[in-house]
Amino acid sequence: MSLTLRVKEAGSWKGVRLVPYDIKRAPSKGLHPWLVDFETKMLRAESCFVAARKLRDEGFTPDVIVAHPGWGEPMFLRDLWPTARIGLYCELYYSNRDNDVGFDPEFPKTDQETDTIRLRLKNMNNMMHRGVADLGISPTKFQAGTYPEDWQKVISVIHDGIDTNVVKPNADASFELEGGRVLTREDEVITFVNRNLEPYRGYHVFMRALPKLLRERPNAQVLIVGGDEVSYGAAPPKGRTWKQIYIDEVRGKIATPDWERVHFLGKVPYDRFLSMLQITRAHVYLTYPFVLSWSLIESMAIGAPIVASDTAPLQEVITHGETGRLFPFFDGDRMVDEISLVLDDAQMRAGMGKAARAFAVEGYDLESRCLPRQLAWIDQLFDMPAGDVTV
Repeated sequence: MSLTLRVKEAGSWKGVRLVPYDIKRAPSKGLHPWLVDFETKMLRAESCFVAARKLRDEGFTPDVIVAHPGWGEPMFLRDLWPTARIGLYCELYYSNRDNDVGFDPEFPKTDQETDTIRLRLKNMNNMMHRGVADLGISPTKFQAGTYPEDWQKVISVIHDGIDTNVVKPNADASFELEGGRVLTREDEVITFVNRNLEPYRGYHVFMRALPKLLRERPNAQVLIVGGDEVSYGAAPPKGRTWKQIYIDEVRGKIATPDWERVHFLGKVPYDRFLSMLQITRAHVYLTYPFVLSWSLIESMAIGAPIVASDTAPLQEVITHGETGRLFPFFDGDRMVDEISLVLDDAQMRAGMGKAARAFAVEGYDLESRCLPRQLAWIDQLFDMPAGDVTV
């Protein structure tokens, strides 16, 4: 059974009963700003509690509950079903040290002291779930490592998994641009991917390096994937997008013929996304010390030559000179140097791509690695004594 906000009508999906619920209570007006974040979690937790209580009163008692606590929903499920074993997806524990907050000096904290307090309060939701979980699961060591030590004792690091039978190299791949030009592996293609183009994923660093990159690589075609919204971090000034802000910043430094080699693709269908990675000669990826994008593991599985920022999440998967090349996050000149090094050395590209795919298959393949570990984690929950909360 799945209790979910994602559907409006009760039904089933692949044998799973879908039970919808909604959020009826509106956010408070005039609430202290430090409490707004927690109230959004509380509203969801209350709504989930009401829907779950109805199921309980109808006689439903789960043996195991698996939930993502990031939006608050499972906060009170232990109160309803004290004997259920509960496993939580532990995505991130907020911190003001060695993490994304305060990492980028271009976006400083507005007030060091109050921002530290606000961030600690942002963990109220995480702290409320410490008495709920029997076990936790995190997709990367970096994410698990953000949690307090008592959490880490019960968190298993198991990635969601990549279908490496689908996400794989294809020597015959091609990618058609708007206007009809078709790119293949014979072209010098550089790729950059964000869900949304924004500083958290280094879009500003990449854009500021574009003038030098285009000058030094006169045959390169640069493909940029990502939307105009905000996934993480601060919103841009009202009425503007991060995408356009950094285009405006660099456009005057780039001659029109060179600018015509830069292609903003927006959000692309998955098959085109894979084709693009299959033809790239240098895939560039940057991130703050934050959740690692799944696209990075997909690019490794495809065997793409990777040039990436030397930030903590990358250090877990990229070994410099073996499965990719690393550079300091804010050093756009070094990034361009690394890209050129990769583009000029076909043997290096082939070796890194082969090693990256082997690494992805060995540690992140869905069918052979991640799914069996996930199922074993579920079995571990089932085998625990009922109501034996360890967190």
